[in-house]
Amino acid sequence: MTASQGRRDQLKEFLRAKREALAPADVGMPAAGRRRTPGLRREEVAVLAGVGVSWYTWLEQGRDIKVSDAVLDAVARALKLDEAERAHLYVLAGLNPPDPAGRPGAPVSEQLRAVLTAWMPNPAHVLDRHYNLVAMNDAARWVFGFDDDIRNCLVAFFTHPIYRGRFTEWHEFAPDMVADFRASAARYHDDPVFGQLAEELCAASAEFAQLWARPDVSSRSQGIKAITHPQAGELTFEYSLFRLPDRADLNVVLHTPHPDTDTKEKVESLVVAHPG
Repeated sequence: MTASQGRRDQLKEFLRAKREALAPADVGMPAAGRRRTPGLRREEVAVLAGVGVSWYTWLEQGRDIKVSDAVLDAVARALKLDEAERAHLYVLAGLNPPDPAGRPGAPVSEQLRAVLTAWMPNPAHVLDRHYNLVAMNDAARWVFGFDDDIRNCLVAFFTHPIYRGRFTEWHEFAPDMVADFRASAARYHDDPVFGQLAEELCAASAEFAQLWARPDVSSRSQGIKAITHPQAGELTFEYSLFRLPDRADLNVVLHTPHPDTDTKEKVESLVVAHPG
């Protein structure tokens, strides 16, 4: 048996099991007549998904047919699949599963906020895919100069004098910031917010406009940040960026003092200077 055939066999079993687990009442349909088998009929799933009965039958039979993201999403909705089941459907159908973006604008969980707090005295914060700052610990506020005016880290990096001024090697860091933003904009090509942000930043910052005109792309998952703090002096952090498995719209950025510097002691002194 080939890997492709094995996947189609699993797809057949998965779809049948999910269909048979649903009663007509679960999807707002009348339970008319006696049913020889449990759950929904194939034609009922096809109607709910807005696809042809023959096509859905072939899909559930594991035939080698052409599928698309839109049609799989329709089938997932008809069968009331959750996020994990929807991703599994994609994999069994031979497509890359979509990012589990979660509910747009959903608040950061208390568990994640607890992680940020536990990371003290080192800086940690959470960004959404548009670089909006959605959560942070106190160390991030003290080290980077986050204030109530900073809502978007990319915008602040180019336009906010305090946040921009904290980056010791700003001109070396800026190209990577824009290249990463370009990669994200391409990944979410149907999201108009990226274009709006780029347009606003091009108007506000000639430096951003110059970098945005380049074709460079990159994906930042780790690196070094050199910070000049008005009280603590020179700080150097290693940072790591993590995308949450169930919230691909959020990135957790954790900072660790560089071991070859005195950053650890300086950061701890900032905590002492800001009790409570």
